[in-house]
Amino acid sequence: MSLATIVHAGLTRPDRQLKSLVLMGGGARTAYQVGVLQALAAMLRLQPDTAPAFPFQVLVGTSAGALNIAYLAGAASGGLGAFDELARFWARLRSSDVYDLEVSPWVRASKFLAALNLWRNVRGHGAILNNMPLVDTLHHAISLPGIEQALHDRTIEAVAVTASSYSSGVHWTFCHTARDGRGQPWSRPGRRAEFQPLTIEHLMASSAIPFLFPATPLWVDGRREFFGDGSMRQISPLSPAIHLGAHKVLVVGVGQPQRSGLVGNQAAERSPTLSGIAGHAMASVFHDTLQADVEQAQRVTQTLRQLPREVAAVMPYRSVEVLAIQPSQSLDALAQAHVGELPPSIRNALGGLGALRGGGALASYLLFEPGFVQALVALGEQDAFARKSELLAFLAGA
Repeated sequence: MSLATIVHAGLTRPDRQLKSLVLMGGGARTAYQVGVLQALAAMLRLQPDTAPAFPFQVLVGTSAGALNIAYLAGAASGGLGAFDELARFWARLRSSDVYDLEVSPWVRASKFLAALNLWRNVRGHGAILNNMPLVDTLHHAISLPGIEQALHDRTIEAVAVTASSYSSGVHWTFCHTARDGRGQPWSRPGRRAEFQPLTIEHLMASSAIPFLFPATPLWVDGRREFFGDGSMRQISPLSPAIHLGAHKVLVVGVGQPQRSGLVGNQAAERSPTLSGIAGHAMASVFHDTLQADVEQAQRVTQTLRQLPREVAAVMPYRSVEVLAIQPSQSLDALAQAHVGELPPSIRNALGGLGALRGGGALASYLLFEPGFVQALVALGEQDAFARKSELLAFLAGA
């Protein structure tokens, strides 16, 4: 997190203490976030003298986390019920609702031919998979009028999603606030923000996993640029929430302490598999910047709280409380147990490339299937309840 972001935070004085929810990306792995949020809603419902209102005012999402954020924003006026609606959406979701790989029946039976067909897709469309099914899914699932309503009645103050421009190399944050709001776009080296109403195209751009899904065109600065996954070049995941005035930030990631396939004694004894390399590459895109950003925000806040109150009051900074939740178990290993749920054409294509041997890292981003989703939701609930006291203390008060 840059010093400029922290200074901006000190100069931002919203008229109420804002809590932010930041959801990171990771394809199908983001079903874990659903479990965390369901558990959080259950905790809040059991608290005495607690209104069943939506608990976050600033919503920020990246990649598939942006899809979860947009869904919640559209349902936020319904209070805690928004989390239940999101869970029902994921319970119905299938891989065929997100992507497909069009191959003829005679190709599906051969791993080699399926892999060759996959390579032809990359050469012809710049991506392995066709994500057009996701467009239809989002149009039916995301309530854009609901987002407007939640902003208008101030259930939420802002919703933002991120995307990375292949055309310029700039990492963009697209922010949607109330129509009478006066958001101030920010610009830092390599990253910028723009205030505009969110569309399905923004969500498609944010969730366009590199190599897997094709780029999506968006208009910025009066010209068309092609965008991919918002996790790429995201050096400061917490920055949008802080720029938008958050005083407390709950961030839910989908990384893990150790990435299977590249740890342990076996890693030193043999060359990593394609699956292991793919998992390593995906982790560098989706997860590796979060922990450093959280630690820096916590250090700055700790330093500010150690200053005399009168000194801290005149400084152009303010403290931001950050709570981060990540899976307690390897999602790669969890996915490996569910690889058989992948659509046959995808399973054969990835198997033909050797991308399913030695771990479920790559599969974990594509397994939008009930068995894996339910396992992720259960893990998210378990991890959230294990930190119940922290979560309730975080959400308590203004």
